[in-house]
Amino acid sequence: MRDFQTPGRSIAVGHFGMVATSNPAAALVGLDVLRAGGNAADAAVAIAAMLAVVEPTQTGIGGDCFALVKKSGQAPLALNGAGWAAKAANPERLRERGDVVISPSCADAVTVPGAISAWEKLSFDFGSQPFDSLLAPAIKAAEDGYAVTERLARDWARQITKMSAHPGTAELFLKNGAAPTFGARQTNKPLANALREIARKGGTAFYNGWIAEDMVGLLRGLGGSHTMEDFAEYRAEYVQPISSDYRGYRLWECPPSGQGIIALQIAGMLETFDVSRFGPLSAERFHLQGEISRIAYTQRDAYLCDPNSTPVDCGRLISPSYLKRMASKVSVQRRLSDLTPFSAPEHRDTVYVTVVDKDGTVVSLINSIFDDFGSGLVAPRSGVLLHNRGCGFVLDRGHPNELAGRKRPMHTIIPALVTKDNEAVMSFGVTGGHFQPAGQMQVLSNVLDYGMSVQDAIDQPRMFARGDSFEVERTVPQAVANALRELGHRPVVAENPLGTCHAIWLDRSAGTLFGGTDPRRDGLAIGY
Repeated sequence: MRDFQTPGRSIAVGHFGMVATSNPAAALVGLDVLRAGGNAADAAVAIAAMLAVVEPTQTGIGGDCFALVKKSGQAPLALNGAGWAAKAANPERLRERGDVVISPSCADAVTVPGAISAWEKLSFDFGSQPFDSLLAPAIKAAEDGYAVTERLARDWARQITKMSAHPGTAELFLKNGAAPTFGARQTNKPLANALREIARKGGTAFYNGWIAEDMVGLLRGLGGSHTMEDFAEYRAEYVQPISSDYRGYRLWECPPSGQGIIALQIAGMLETFDVSRFGPLSAERFHLQGEISRIAYTQRDAYLCDPNSTPVDCGRLISPSYLKRMASKVSVQRRLSDLTPFSAPEHRDTVYVTVVDKDGTVVSLINSIFDDFGSGLVAPRSGVLLHNRGCGFVLDRGHPNELAGRKRPMHTIIPALVTKDNEAVMSFGVTGGHFQPAGQMQVLSNVLDYGMSVQDAIDQPRMFARGDSFEVERTVPQAVANALRELGHRPVVAENPLGTCHAIWLDRSAGTLFGGTDPRRDGLAIGY
């Protein structure tokens, strides 16, 4: 039990259902769905739609979505809502104009958004409520306005220059050149109209109708190669999730092109060490997890891509023998110096949703527009803010993740699920772009290695080591940072909080749900 005389959050508790996400208004929408008889899939879609309105810095219908679904007594199922590049995408054209990476604000960075297709599939295949009813709260919020929360206001104000670069974007998201303040009411009436059309006609309205025409017209006007066929022919799809053991539990992730396999690699390597003999907030623990993360990220940067384009040998990459061999490189006394850093565009913005319903069905879902306000490009009639997920491609000739037509980029967003004896015991996710695999394993290790509650595990200070970078949050004690320097690291204080996490723990023997949400954002975990 926590110390009630120190700052902190109590664990959310429920018996019949629970939701956890980064915005209170969205969490309450999901709780309303559950209390009205809807199931976990219904609530997750309703929350994701609401977040697409009330957290435009993080997410939107112009982004992508992944989900894991676990029904009691059944194996987990993964849903891939990653959009593909335009069929005519041409990396040679970008190289010829001197590009080394894909610019985050150009039309070439925009892949076909997969979120709406994923929501519709999740709703139709697992939901119990009409799809249009799940979008109704989001439509109302976009039409009548929503309250700008504290973290949202902070993030919004940091992107004024980006929003000002495009007149249509500035008109929609800025007022007299300024971002909305904390507590202000914000609307997006064009987006309300687009959501209303999707509610009436389903995903076909987004991928075939005037909304698609609006997006394609904008992108082609900016030099993009997108066509109506690129949108009309896209479908989210079910894929086989991947998993590995950790401390007697099983961690589940979506397969490549997502980086969930990197979380599994970190788990497999960490399992070869008794990390619990170190303090949870110690230089020894941070060094060990940092070194393991650095190794795993070199694997990601070398191999991860769309498996429909180049096969990814998941079995080898997460085999115990392979991971044991990689873990043997780690020295507890000194930082490795022979790992090659890899330059990749930063990616910060994502929302995560987890829901458990009265039947014990679990949905772990993540939705993203990749960057702060995505590409910064807004389709004028529909108010759709387009992501720049194409920045996840590389332009290196012959690389498995090289940009190509109808190919999905390496994806950073990864929902997670933990099972014990084939039943779900924890649903969680950590946002923060590249940080997500490392962040997931810090939270999971806090729970399984140190016996923390999900809320305590989320509250703990974080670090992120990748390549030559070693970031620590400001809450990490200076003595820990100093000890890391003695081990050869060069820790720096992170500019922003390292990711945000939301989680639900299922105590099936007691019939109780325990939820945690991250104080690094404005979120809420709530059950009934």
